[in-house]
Order: sequence, then C-alpha cells, then structure tokens
Amino acid sequence: MAGAREEQPLLQVRKPLSACLEMKFMGEKIVSSLKKAFIAAAICLLPISGQAAEVTWRVPTSVPEGSPFYVNFLQRFAKNVDVMTEGRVAIEPYGAGVIVPALQVYDAVVDGTVEAGHSSPTYLLNKDPINGIFAGFPGGMGPEAFISWIYEGGGEKRLKELREGEGFHSMIVGIGSTEILAHSNVPIRSKDDLKGLKYRTSGPWAEVMRDYFEAVPTVVPAGETYTLLQRKGVDAVEWAPPSANLSEGFHQVAKYIVVPGVHQPSFLWEVVTTKETWDKLPDDLKAKLEAAAKLTTYEGLTNFYAADIKAMAEYRSGANEIITLSPEFVTELADAGRKWAQKKADEQKASGKPTMSEILADYLAFRDAWNKERSYLITE
Repeated sequence: MAGAREEQPLLQVRKPLSACLEMKFMGEKIVSSLKKAFIAAAICLLPISGQAAEVTWRVPTSVPEGSPFYVNFLQRFAKNVDVMTEGRVAIEPYGAGVIVPALQVYDAVVDGTVEAGHSSPTYLLNKDPINGIFAGFPGGMGPEAFISWIYEGGGEKRLKELREGEGFHSMIVGIGSTEILAHSNVPIRSKDDLKGLKYRTSGPWAEVMRDYFEAVPTVVPAGETYTLLQRKGVDAVEWAPPSANLSEGFHQVAKYIVVPGVHQPSFLWEVVTTKETWDKLPDDLKAKLEAAAKLTTYEGLTNFYAADIKAMAEYRSGANEIITLSPEFVTELADAGRKWAQKKADEQKASGKPTMSEILADYLAFRDAWNKERSYLITE
C-alpha cells in the first residue's frame, strides 16, 4: 500500500555477521559451539526497527491516489510520522473511493469506518460556513501570510477548538500555494464573462460566483473534473495550483488558462481523528504526530512553490492562451469574497453563534497588519 511504513530488509544487521561470530565468552577462547554461533547470528540479523507498529491508522483522503494532494500532503505525512515515531505509528493512506467516497471522509471518521481522515474544510462549507475561513476564500490571505497566521497568529488554535467542539482532533497537514483561477473553454476577462458561466468549483468561491456574479457553479469530486471539462459539461474548472493541475491535464482539453487565483489565494488540508482515538495515544506519540504534521505542512508548501514555477513555464511554452486579469477585476473579485465572508459571519452572530465573527475578525486583523507592513519584504 502506497505510503505505508516500509519493512526493514531482513539482512539489515547491526554489525557484520563475521564480527558477531567472533564473540568471546568470558574473555576466553572464541565460541565454537554451533548452538551459540546460531544464537549470535540470529541476534545480529534482527532488523534495527523490526518492531511492529503500536498504532495503525487507515487514512482515506478526498482525492484520488497519486494526485499531488495525496502525494505531497498525505503520503509525505505518512513518511514523516514513520521517521519521527521510529515506526511506532503507521499511517496507511487510501485514495478517494477506496474505502469511502471522496466527499464523505469526515463522516467516515465519525462513524468509526476509519481511524482518521484527510480532507479540506472546503467540503464542510455546506454544514457550516465557518469552514470557509480555513478552506481559503476569495480576498483572503496568500500562502505566506496564511501560514504565518495559522502557526503564529492563533489560526491553528482556532481550528483545533472548532474541531474539538465537533468531537474531532485536527492536525493541519497541508497548506497550499495559490491556485489557477480557471482552465476554460471560453475567455474570462471581466465580470460580464462570468454571467451564466458553467463553472466547476467548490467552497466559498462557488457561493461568490452564484451570489455576486450570476455564474452557475457545479461541485463534483476531483476525479470527475477532467472528464467534465473535456466533454464540455462545464465552460471552466478550477481545482488546484499550477503543478497539480498540470498532472491532471486540464491544459490539454481547454484553450485558456486564467490567473491569478484570487478565488483561492491559499488553502488548508487537515487530518482528523476522533477525540476518543486521539486521547488513547501516549503523550510522546501525540507530540511526535503534531511535529510530523507541521513539518509536512512546511515541506508541502515549498514543494508546491518549486513545482508551480516549472508548471507555469510549461504552460507558457505550450498552446494555451494565458489570461492575466486586470488589477481592477482582481480587486472586484476579492472584495466580493470578503463581503461573502462578513455576511456569513454576521448571519451566524445574529443567530446566536458568534464564533465565526470572532475568528474572521482575528483573520482580517492579521491580514491588515501583514499588508500594512509587507513593504519591507522582497518577494522577487
């Protein structure tokens, strides 16, 4: 199974076999007893980390096996966990549909079908719009600001508190770079081009497209997106950063590539398990799992950055027309996204649920402070 902990080779030894057979007994002559020689050889042939895992978690994700989110986030997490726990915890990744459908990962954890699940808060938006803050929304923070808010500005703590209220323990396992706004069969350059546009999307952007720009959003799992675009079941699709989209082949079936990805400046994926499952772990393993998750998040983001540069270069050298939206249109789209988020927060507060309003205020305050002082940064 891809991503599962690899077994140590049988013949991985602590010292050469010949050296082991030269062991001395009580400082006297070399042991010649056949029985003792075989015992010494057996001890030396034991693998360094031959102990079976103390904990094994089956972890389905919301994307197909082999996709960039599967490899860059979940499979990377499995490897980091194996290293940090020295094989005591085994994470077994499963692609969408192998154990549970793509959009039912959180439910499968609640039901006890699996020990943990890997997915994005964007797929919980229909249950609670508060998830849009963590999923990433139009007009929100880009990757550098977002990851700083998550780990240094209280974002991670907020997400953990939210999930605890739902009976989960959450570990952030993946923050992504900016996405491509659309691979499209029709050009998109202005607000007028969005009206009536059949657009495969999800999360906050789907609601912004519908409510503010009269587009027609369609939500389908990742594995169905290519076929939908190829058969012109939609006019345009958005899915992921440039490098992830490249492997999906969207550029091969749609002429236009539209940037920048104002709809999804960054995004977050998490591994969730039930509070009960988490509480059963020894404290030392909890700390190592959290560390593996954080390491995975940083490694995954820099991996996307490097791969995206290569992907964009390949797009530009190909047959596609790359459309870069005007700064004015980008601002219009971003403003609509922030209006959506504020409207949802206000509605929740009016109904007696102030949490989204509080988290959004923290998020926007960090964003404003970042933008106010970012002039010192060199981003070339």
